[in-house]
Amino acid sequence: MTFVSRLLPRQMAMAFLACATLILTPLAAKADLGPASRLVPSAELVGKGRLTFFGFRIFDAELYAPDGVYATGKPFALKLTYLRRFSGEAIADRSIDEIRRQGYGNEAKLSAWSDAMRDIFPDVTPGQSITGVRDASGRTVFYSGNRRLGTIADPEFTRRFFAIWLGNNTQDPDLRARLTGIVR
Repeated sequence: MTFVSRLLPRQMAMAFLACATLILTPLAAKADLGPASRLVPSAELVGKGRLTFFGFRIFDAELYAPDGVYATGKPFALKLTYLRRFSGEAIADRSIDEIRRQGYGNEAKLSAWSDAMRDIFPDVTPGQSITGVRDASGRTVFYSGNRRLGTIADPEFTRRFFAIWLGNNTQDPDLRARLTGIVR
């Protein structure tokens, strides 16, 4: 057997291992957030999960943050892809109900936030997404695909709104764990 014939199988085996390593190594999921990605630099997927209610699939959620590391006081994006048809008004009403359920009781602010969300949220059909972004200033900017829907500039709204899914008092701690990367 010549030197070349002994070397060729070895090179092929090393090339195969290199390819297999590339295929099996998970790559960080880059954000497909459209214009929202400008507000979350180096956005990568932190975690994802599905919300169901009595067996009904409601939405799929994905949390993106810089370099895939979520921190409440830094920019991040929460993308909800709806699996059912909902009116924008119903989404706003449910959001207010959840903020109230978590113990917030300033009715004047809740009313103002409700009005703002009703103006911002479109009706959604299955497969349509709304992305909420916590920007560096603590504002919430909403997008649907490549379209900016609106902004709520109150940092208190931002904390309370995202706590629906990401806070310690969320109704779905399993979803929170999947989104924040505690459970994969």
